[in-house]
Amino acid sequence: MTKTLSGKVALVTGGSRGIGAATARALAESGADVAISYTDTKSATKAEVVASEIREQGVRALAFRADQADSVQVTELIEQVVEHFGHLDILVNNAGILLFGSVNDPERDEASFARLMAVNLAGVATAVRAAAQVMSEGGRIISVGSWFASRVGTPGLADYSATKAALLGYTKGWARDLGPRGITANVVQPGAIDTDMNPADGPFSRSVIPTIALGRYGRPEEIAAAIVFLASPAASYITGTSLTIDGGLLA
Repeated sequence: MTKTLSGKVALVTGGSRGIGAATARALAESGADVAISYTDTKSATKAEVVASEIREQGVRALAFRADQADSVQVTELIEQVVEHFGHLDILVNNAGILLFGSVNDPERDEASFARLMAVNLAGVATAVRAAAQVMSEGGRIISVGSWFASRVGTPGLADYSATKAALLGYTKGWARDLGPRGITANVVQPGAIDTDMNPADGPFSRSVIPTIALGRYGRPEEIAAAIVFLASPAASYITGTSLTIDGGLLA
């Protein structure tokens, strides 16, 4: 594989599993040094395994603990990456959580709602603001959204879908703000991907698979490939846009 990202430093939030781990590995395969973040002690071992696998590819890799719901920790995460690696060129906002709940649910959990907004939206915005202070020309900001930003295909996902739709709006604004500095901002919107959050053999797969043109769930590596492209020199004129990767779910 051509090392198109040699000399670059990438940070992948939520990089201990799923799309985040696949993206971290793919960025390393393209030559980038990679930092990943994880939230708690339960994810620490997985994060260290991913970092170790990346180092075996001959690049630098470190795992940092940072709760994306905490703006102080997010800002410190960016600072730590720059301190350890010297600079930051690629930010992949992957960390996110899923919350179900109807708008008319009388037992709505306000604490869970607040955390959803903090992780999926406010934490991403904080990371971008901090990264924008240290990125130089040619920097890349890539956020992982969801096809739910375009179509809410099931009840109980209004809040989650709203965070992903807002992320797209933010991305367009970031592209305008940072374009004069040569920094691009884009969002990938995965469809049904086989991860811990939504496994291909999970409770939703039987009803979802018949609606997908390709007739299967996607793989994390298929999302990672798109992220690596957007991080590469080949995507230098792509900014403020979204790339839906859903196997034809919305076709």
